Amino acid sequence: MTNSINEFEESDAYFVIGSNTTEAHPIIALRLKRGARFHGAKLVVADPREIPLTRYATLWLRHRPGTDAALINGLMHIILKEGLEDKEFIQERTENIAALKKVLKKCTPAYTEKVTGVPKDQLLEAARIIGTEEKVAFFYAMGITQHVMGTENVMSVANLAMLTGNVGKPGTGVNPLRGQSNVQGACDMGGLYNYYPGYQRVDVEENRKKFSEAWQCDTLSRDPGLSATAMVNAAIEGKVKALYVMGENPILSDPDIGHTEKAFRNLDFLVVQDIFLTETAALADVVLPATTFAEKDGTFTNTERRVQRVRQVIEPLGDSRLDWEIICAIAEKMERPMRYQNSAEIFDEIASMTPLYGGISHARLEQGSLQWPCPDADHPGTPYLHKGKFTRGKGFFSPVDYKPPKELPDRAYPFLLTTGRMLSHYHTGSMTRRSGGLHELCPEGFIEIHPQDAKKLKIAEGEEIRISSRRGTVTVKAKITRRVPPKVVYMNFHFAESAANRLTIAALDPLSGIAEAKVCSVKIEKMQPKKAAL
Repeated sequence: MTNSINEFEESDAYFVIGSNTTEAHPIIALRLKRGARFHGAKLVVADPREIPLTRYATLWLRHRPGTDAALINGLMHIILKEGLEDKEFIQERTENIAALKKVLKKCTPAYTEKVTGVPKDQLLEAARIIGTEEKVAFFYAMGITQHVMGTENVMSVANLAMLTGNVGKPGTGVNPLRGQSNVQGACDMGGLYNYYPGYQRVDVEENRKKFSEAWQCDTLSRDPGLSATAMVNAAIEGKVKALYVMGENPILSDPDIGHTEKAFRNLDFLVVQDIFLTETAALADVVLPATTFAEKDGTFTNTERRVQRVRQVIEPLGDSRLDWEIICAIAEKMERPMRYQNSAEIFDEIASMTPLYGGISHARLEQGSLQWPCPDADHPGTPYLHKGKFTRGKGFFSPVDYKPPKELPDRAYPFLLTTGRMLSHYHTGSMTRRSGGLHELCPEGFIEIHPQDAKKLKIAEGEEIRISSRRGTVTVKAKITRRVPPKVVYMNFHFAESAANRLTIAALDPLSGIAEAKVCSVKIEKMQPKKAAL
């Protein structure tokens, strides 16, 4: 996120796309609802489903799933045509606007309506809100990233923010909402296949030398590794023989579960380090029991780049051990000793090697949280990024030409399936489904289907039906609702018994390697009545 959560009540308008904010990020949603309800901020929500946030919206753009880039291009076309762009910002702080204008020429309101299904008058109204309000904040989540053009969708949001001068000042910005509580921290610490901690590229020799010396290791590769989705494909091909999975449950969270199962069963060795015996851990050769947040000291870095202390409140239960102690013990067995006394000592090493974290320490965090970049001990932290200039100098407009999803409905599979999360459960349910209260709120999965489609298929509310794609079949109960448009169905992916990702497609974004979990074609069938026993 370029900006901070507490700034958003200062915003004059919000543009939310690909984010069911009230259910997936409820605390941030409270800020947006408060801004819209009590401070007069205009809220534009772009989503194929009627999500709870649409009740607070000034304008709801109900575009077809997978047409996000086409929608944003159409808004930018109108902004330019009506002269609503921030000319001074573009002139002084950006480059490559001519290339963007060239791509946007064809993105007329008529063209955009045809591709997205959003009426022209709504496109005009949305563009005028975004183009005329002083401080507009842009939000997105996995609803636009989990596509074959997910990276380009994000570039489109950045283009729209720069075009209207909504970067580098409070209450604005490009604000991705992270899917899990420490995803930002994991990325910061080198949890990406092509970076050392602090986004220092592995293929830069200077960086390799720096980390080699610090870690007393002369075998660090100059070559990037594999993304998570690429590891799965490599395992199927027999090129990856072993996997170490830590705090993740890909057997339920990966698109096209059958594909992932095949990959995991082709491994020679699988290690899973987790707090519960997940579906992935059930396949492991070795399970390493780890501790929860309440059993350890350390830090979390949240979606707004805020580094916060986590303090141990109970002793580790059973045979579980701290994550870093497990890793160090394995390193010791491999004759590559990694010796630390505590998490504070580890964090000191982070600060010494990662300029973004250079001024942060456990001692400073005892006084309160800090947002990176925080380069030295006297720095107060950075509430918003790109003030005055961008990291690269000038902001670069990246023209994006819309491409349709990899798989669209046809005669054999006439419905379009999209997936997401719900408020009462979290990710693959490995934690929340063990909570009695949350189980009571929602004990099982369901599929949302429009009344018009349910009537044609003679499907009743609560009836168990069969959903099939080219990759698999699941059975699940029907929930008849106008929250989804006709010919579109929706499932959450929290429930192993009705695993939505057994249906989804593993087509990949060529730039990031992320899979297209949000759009695929399916067919719906009534279950045959069971014959009575003789």
